[in-house]
Amino acid sequence: MAKSNAVWGIDIGQCALKALRCRAHEKDDQQIVVESFDYIEYPKILSQPEAEPEELIREALEQFLSRNELVGDRVAISVAGQSGLARFIKLPPVESKKIPDIVKYEARQQIPFDLEDVVWDYQQLTGGSEEDGFALEPEVGLFAMKRDQVARALEPLEAAGIEVDLIQLTPLAVYNYVCFDRLEDLRSRAYDPQNPPESTVVISLGTDTTDLVVTNGYRVWQRNIPIGGNHFTKMLSKELKLTFVKAEHLKRNATQADDPKAVFQAMRPVFSDLLAEIQRSLGYFRSIEKTAKIGEMIALGNAMKLPGLQRYLSQNLEQEVVPIEEFERLSAGSAAARPQFKENILSFAVSYGLCVQGLGASEIGTNLLPEEIVRSRLIRAKKPWAVAGIAAILVGLTFNYLTHVSAWSETDTQEMKTAERSADNVKRVSAGYKSESSTLHEAFETIQQTGQNLVSNVEGRMRWLELMKAIDAALPRDLRPLEERKDTLEDFSNRNELHISSIDVQHFANVQSEYISLVQQQYLDSRGLQSDSDPSEEEEEEYGRFDEGVAGESAEGGDAGLAGPGWVIELTGHHYHNLDKRNDTARFVNNTLIKTLEEGFVELPDGDKNEMVKVSFVDLGISHPWRAWGDKLRDEIIDPEAELGGKRARARPEARLGPGIGIDDTEEEESKLITLKRYDFIVQFCWHPKTKSERHEMAEQRLREQEAAAAQESDEVR
Repeated sequence: MAKSNAVWGIDIGQCALKALRCRAHEKDDQQIVVESFDYIEYPKILSQPEAEPEELIREALEQFLSRNELVGDRVAISVAGQSGLARFIKLPPVESKKIPDIVKYEARQQIPFDLEDVVWDYQQLTGGSEEDGFALEPEVGLFAMKRDQVARALEPLEAAGIEVDLIQLTPLAVYNYVCFDRLEDLRSRAYDPQNPPESTVVISLGTDTTDLVVTNGYRVWQRNIPIGGNHFTKMLSKELKLTFVKAEHLKRNATQADDPKAVFQAMRPVFSDLLAEIQRSLGYFRSIEKTAKIGEMIALGNAMKLPGLQRYLSQNLEQEVVPIEEFERLSAGSAAARPQFKENILSFAVSYGLCVQGLGASEIGTNLLPEEIVRSRLIRAKKPWAVAGIAAILVGLTFNYLTHVSAWSETDTQEMKTAERSADNVKRVSAGYKSESSTLHEAFETIQQTGQNLVSNVEGRMRWLELMKAIDAALPRDLRPLEERKDTLEDFSNRNELHISSIDVQHFANVQSEYISLVQQQYLDSRGLQSDSDPSEEEEEEYGRFDEGVAGESAEGGDAGLAGPGWVIELTGHHYHNLDKRNDTARFVNNTLIKTLEEGFVELPDGDKNEMVKVSFVDLGISHPWRAWGDKLRDEIIDPEAELGGKRARARPEARLGPGIGIDDTEEEESKLITLKRYDFIVQFCWHPKTKSERHEMAEQRLREQEAAAAQESDEVR
């Protein structure tokens, strides 16, 4: 059946089922029209210990379907914010057509599950600029849910025969409502991140949790607070020794209680906890959004009707918290006059936001409905046409068969049979030759593989020797002759030396998934690839920072080629090069060892006749070097004249005159102790060993690519 232009927004909450049926206004694009609504309160709250959520939801949906018609309408539902994941990512300037690829890469980094196990979607936010096909500092919203959670959300509706077309997170439905109903058209104004418009704070108090949404229309920030209306009931039940049902009734009629003061006194801890969480959340928001300005604060959710709560929040937040009394751009018509709609208007905001998105008027239009469900519905919708097409094809095939049978009967002669037998003989001979050729080809491949294995075993013995030589070549050295070195603090502290005390290795079946994925964040932080703000002076002193000239992989694609088996090499060491504040501690490690591991070369017998040639560390399979750990500077006292932990005994000049002369006059010269600043560190890097043959193949491949690029450039010039 064809879809109508109406949308049902269904919000299955913990206390009740709320639904709105809306369609676009015929004359005003800034209005939508409510054609029907429903509010079905469960006999028990779903989170009550004795409640059966599946049964309560099933009964509510049956009641909903008994008095509402959904045939032909689109259906949008919401899921709790804590059931999903929302990330807002600022991308570097990039070609607009490459944003999907970058977002897919970011999804792998930001979503802590395999992408096959989640349903995810993204959207570029309003307000970015674009020039010559390049998006300048675009920001995208990334949203995801695990597939099993999506299945649980859809299960009761599918059991009731309701086909869902759209799934959205509750905080984003609230955001879409605020943008459409309370903010002006965002697309008509340019967004200035240095001077953004005032932000609206939405406190949506639910049964078990509270959604705090802060938005200026262009950007949105949300947090789920684990405190809701149920917590007030539980506190009353605990303090006044009441059953849950009686405590819920007392909460809703607190002003009519025998002792209202005792009721509010019992609920006061929950008031305080809720206020503290809201203040802490807003404080954190202001700390990350320095230019944000808080405008109005609005309240949603029937739990906000608790007497005294609005006034308590307004007084302590020092800003009026205004509960919604009507929806400005929702033309409710006759529904607005019905008491049930007016009494529960605070709880219809989520359904309103779902309808706004379903009608294509929302700022965020992501959908977490699995693609396989959409695909199966498309196939089912096209089945009648497919059956008709198949029937037409069968008719055509039948006619074609009859014509072929007629033609065959005319050629069924003895001469034709003799020719067919001759053709069969030729076919059998050809098959025999093909089988023999296949056998010979397999034997050749076996011999070739044996030869490659023999060569690989010979070359493989050299890999560890090459690695040790590469590490040795990567270490900085003091090239001065020994006689030019001095046993002074300045001389020791300025020597280009790193002292490696141990080398550890570990093999991984898949370096990407077993190692890189675990240290990804630390690696990016160490390389300075992901820093929203500059480090503090203490962090810079303790950990150091990479110089701008240090090479490194980009955040995009930096882990290419790491899938598969390989090794992680760990170097533990220290150095005393800590007098030059511009090149000390971690900086010295970065500018020497790590930079050389990325850009340097080592001489190996790698030529055609085993002559010494320069081989880059990259061709050896070394990648992703980084400082995995660094300690604070500490003092170390050394004796430059010490040997093996003891002291050298220097004889007086006369002790060298001969045996027995001046022996008793030897004395232990006082050592010259020096206090040095010592910095301990650990450097790790990945190693996918490459044999000599593999390196030659890589070099030949690069040469072919360079020649192809040069030829293409020459053709373009001509």
